Amino acid sequence: MSEAIDALVAGREHELVAFRRRLHARPELSYREHATTEALVERLQVAGLSPRVLEIGTGVVCDVPGNAPGPLVVLRADIDALAMPDGTDTDYRSREPGVAHACGHDAHTAVVLGAGLVLRALTEVDRVPGTVRLVFEPAEEANPGGAIAVVEEGWITGAAYVLGLHCDPKIDVGQVGLRVGRLTAASDAVEIVLRGPGGHTARPHLTVDLIDVAARLVQAFPGDVAERIGSDDDVVIVFGAVHAGDASNVIPATATLRCSVRCADRTAWERAEAAVRESVLAILEGSGADYDIRYLRGAPPVVNDAAAIDLLDRAARDVVGDRGVVEAPESMGADTFAWYGDVAPSAYARLGTHSGDRPRRDLHASTFDIDERAIGIGARLLANAALLALDAEHPQR
Repeated sequence: MSEAIDALVAGREHELVAFRRRLHARPELSYREHATTEALVERLQVAGLSPRVLEIGTGVVCDVPGNAPGPLVVLRADIDALAMPDGTDTDYRSREPGVAHACGHDAHTAVVLGAGLVLRALTEVDRVPGTVRLVFEPAEEANPGGAIAVVEEGWITGAAYVLGLHCDPKIDVGQVGLRVGRLTAASDAVEIVLRGPGGHTARPHLTVDLIDVAARLVQAFPGDVAERIGSDDDVVIVFGAVHAGDASNVIPATATLRCSVRCADRTAWERAEAAVRESVLAILEGSGADYDIRYLRGAPPVVNDAAAIDLLDRAARDVVGDRGVVEAPESMGADTFAWYGDVAPSAYARLGTHSGDRPRRDLHASTFDIDERAIGIGARLLANAALLALDAEHPQR
């Protein structure tokens, strides 16, 4: 069966690369992925399938029914892009100012589409039990993310496994990174707005010097929150934006600070919001500043199920060989794929996308791009893993 999948993917690889480039050139932000959704619906209908758009208006779910009884297996991709410029110099670079597929979601989408098309073709010539459900999730970059809608609409309920992958520019193309247990961290977004009367920089003692207050908060807050959570090694807090004032001789009346709070441990994540609120109260005590906190919870850590990882491991060794399977490192990044693990056994692979003839560019870098040979590898990986999962109750095959 693996050889049949190889041949079917090879025959579609050019199309899948072209589809990825189409999405890369026209990236769409979270909850606005209308053209991407339409493109997926159109291609899946051409394959004789019946895709459905999520109730929130973007994102697609599509079943690939088998021709014999069996379980339900979900293959997931994310489809949204980032609010950032595309700094690449390619024919398919983003044509949408300030929006870019700098995290590889365009490749994930092409991979899952390819796996679905291949499995659909297999049902016409061979026995394929059960059902493979393709989930093209919107708004992965948003908090708490489009996965919530997928779960609430019931698309994961009853699944034997949920499988997915993410591009990894730290791993060479032709390799797949796997890890049992925790793979990513949880990540929440925090906005703190400080307020004071404002004033003249000649007389800071007569007002609340919000710049000074903000600076003290930036310095003390990360360590204080980690201490309150009680998990210094597993908490990373970084401010990504601090905005206050416009003139050198004016003490501003407002200051806005934004940071991410990342927790490797789910228990620590569940304590994080209370720790943040307690910390801000303590640090600002006596400063004279008023404040508001907006706390946006993200997704919990991705924790890979051992049995689901075993499926990906067996499939990966068929696709890239024993030497191509490497251990994926733990990451303090976050992913909404984590929500599926609360409903069904799930596993997330790292797909090597680095080409040896180009510099390594990290995810979310404006010049991020992939070695497109990874798309065919990813499609073969997920198609093979899905068949292994579908056949779990039929070992005689």
